[in-house]
Amino acid sequence: MEPRYDPHGVEERWQRAWEDEGLYKAGAGARRDETFVICVPPPNVTGELHMGHALNGAIQDSLIRWHRMRGFDTLWQPGYDHAGISTQNVVEKQLIAEGTSRQELGREAFLERTWDWLEKTGRTIMGQFRRLGCSLDYSRERFTMDDEYVDSVMTYFVRLWEAGWIYRANRIVNWCPHHQTAISDLEVEHFEEDDVLTYARYPFVDGSGSVTIATVRPATMLGDVAVAVHPDDPRYKDAIGKDVVVPVVGRRVPVIADSRVDPEFGTGALKVTPGHDPIDFEIGREHELPILTVIGSDGRVTADGFEGLTQREADESVVAWLKQHDQLEKRENYRHSVGHCERCHSRIEPLVSPQWWCQMDELALPAIEALRERRVRYHPESQHRFAIESLETAPDWCVSRQLWWGHQIPIWTCPDGHLTCAWPPPDACADCGSAELVRDPDVLDTWFSSALWPFATLGWPRQTPELARYYRGDVNVTAREIIRLWENRMIFSGLFLMGDIPFTDVIITSTVMAVDGRRMSKSLGTGIDPLEAVAKHGADATRYGLLKMSSMQDPRFSWGMIEEGQKLANKLWNVARLILANAEGLEPDFAPQALEERWIAHRIDETREEVENLLPAFQFSGVVDALYHLTFDDFCDWYAEAIKPRLYDRDERAVATALAALERLLALLHPVMPHVTEEIWSQFHDSRLIVGPWPEPAGVDAVDLTRVQEAAVTFRRSGVLVQLEGDEKRIFDAVVKPERAKSNGNVDAERERLAKEIARSEGMLANEKFVSNAKPEVVQAEREKLERYRRELEAIGG
Repeated sequence: MEPRYDPHGVEERWQRAWEDEGLYKAGAGARRDETFVICVPPPNVTGELHMGHALNGAIQDSLIRWHRMRGFDTLWQPGYDHAGISTQNVVEKQLIAEGTSRQELGREAFLERTWDWLEKTGRTIMGQFRRLGCSLDYSRERFTMDDEYVDSVMTYFVRLWEAGWIYRANRIVNWCPHHQTAISDLEVEHFEEDDVLTYARYPFVDGSGSVTIATVRPATMLGDVAVAVHPDDPRYKDAIGKDVVVPVVGRRVPVIADSRVDPEFGTGALKVTPGHDPIDFEIGREHELPILTVIGSDGRVTADGFEGLTQREADESVVAWLKQHDQLEKRENYRHSVGHCERCHSRIEPLVSPQWWCQMDELALPAIEALRERRVRYHPESQHRFAIESLETAPDWCVSRQLWWGHQIPIWTCPDGHLTCAWPPPDACADCGSAELVRDPDVLDTWFSSALWPFATLGWPRQTPELARYYRGDVNVTAREIIRLWENRMIFSGLFLMGDIPFTDVIITSTVMAVDGRRMSKSLGTGIDPLEAVAKHGADATRYGLLKMSSMQDPRFSWGMIEEGQKLANKLWNVARLILANAEGLEPDFAPQALEERWIAHRIDETREEVENLLPAFQFSGVVDALYHLTFDDFCDWYAEAIKPRLYDRDERAVATALAALERLLALLHPVMPHVTEEIWSQFHDSRLIVGPWPEPAGVDAVDLTRVQEAAVTFRRSGVLVQLEGDEKRIFDAVVKPERAKSNGNVDAERERLAKEIARSEGMLANEKFVSNAKPEVVQAEREKLERYRRELEAIGG
């Protein structure tokens, strides 16, 4: 073994070897009939690895490797999402830079260009997952635009149509004027902006005065169809039922009462424009108001007399009219949150648009039941409650997008206007038999296709043997912002199409923030590339550090935790070199007899049990913490130091036991730190640890080294030697090496110090306020300190 462990080269070599030898494939190393399945959340085909992906991958790989070692038939399914609007945005930017556009290119040529770009530069993230040591079955890579996957998506849409849950309707959507499409709430970013609040007077038709409204969008006054006030607002009690005249356009509209009006905003009177505001749209539907559209899909005004103006230009014209007609009451600065497209940063335009919708009430019910019965469990518990609430209140799902890149909706229209929903494409209209069919130009929401991911990747709807073998899965790992958009949709889609849940547990990961607490962002300069951490400290150290951060809610990224992982790898390497350097010609044989051997055997068993409790509870920070202390403190600093004289004396039984103890330690560490453990394992095995057995309990009774360890603390602190005999003295001398220190300790001073600590601790525990008000773990820790101080005092004759 090299004197110093260098992860670079070692890690890449094992990543290639594991994959080349087929050890990442489903079923590798299986020794039992049970399966363990995770489908990786499909990253965007345009994407690169970010810290969230890295944490997600470290969590999933730890679970997969643990189950593989336990003999499960494991499948970690890889693949990509076609990322509809993201991919189209990337290619459109390239076209603009070339002086052209997708419109000039045409749909077919644009799609050809997109596929060409993906083949050349897309799909990079799987290579980055490999660099982290993620043991995905890369031979099974899927893409949501594969031919077979397209069949799955089309079939799902047809099944929903046949169930009567797909319909077309004009509803208000988040419209991106740049991309010319509706987008989901997740694709909208909100930023605080400084604006101007305009107060305008709407005169009563009967000449009895006016009502004043406040708006930041004067141009939308052109589409007003009512003024609404809160029914309990005494200021407007007499106005309800009257008509007012909309400025500029002279339209006569009613004053209505609606409890959705906020009496605290502006004057408490709300101009109602159902065509351009979500709340106004709902008010308009309930009161059966007309919908007027005065802003087009390009974000420019379409109202008579204002055609082609930008909204800012139209705002200025409307305000000028108000001034001229003495209907402008005042204008004041106003700061508010405004939605923007997360990709092009255009201001979102609420527009009423004909879209395809999926009715959610019946579709969601089985998923709500599955969550309530905890057949699917979200972790942590707070996210489980949120998942149920989001399903119970789920609005109908807008499944269409006005893009060119994606799954084109399988609905055809004949010249007579009949609709045919079918897959494969029909030869003729189902109603009249016409062969002149035009396919709907819209594509499906990206989340629609990814809702099928846990079973479309396994061959649905072809009912393959793999589908029967690996569905349902076990775990899904993701971020909290897509519970509603993806996780819940996979659950109700699986129940609808497969009759069963797609997984039993959903782990909602923390969001790793930048070192300064801000969100990680390339544009803000706060992003940290996880491959930068891999380059500096290695993949094992990066995985370790991310898992250690995972217990905290939205933790700040910590280089220190990753460096701790590197120190652990180095420590493990050095102790392995010590043992293996003295083990030539010997085989592992776990026969613990000496005190330190029985002690480390029991500590390994204790940690194994702890890990086996923590991993199913998804407490990954606790797992790495337990493994760190077992390796660093127990195995290296105590056990290895205690047996070092016996290793140097070539005590074959001690060496064979040490080799076996090292085997067990490597196996426990492997799911978290696979590369360094496999490299060490290969120094004295021909087999591969990745498919090696998870350790069975040694069954050694508990052994107490407390006296020796506390004697070491006392000596290192004060130079006072505690009286020990036999094995305890032998271990103390080997570990502490008191003969190398200047042993001039003052026993009386140490007794006095311990007596003071005992008095202090006894005083705290006698204080009823402390005992009743402090956290139970703090009180317990103080009790344990008191017992330790008493033992240390007794050990030096106090």
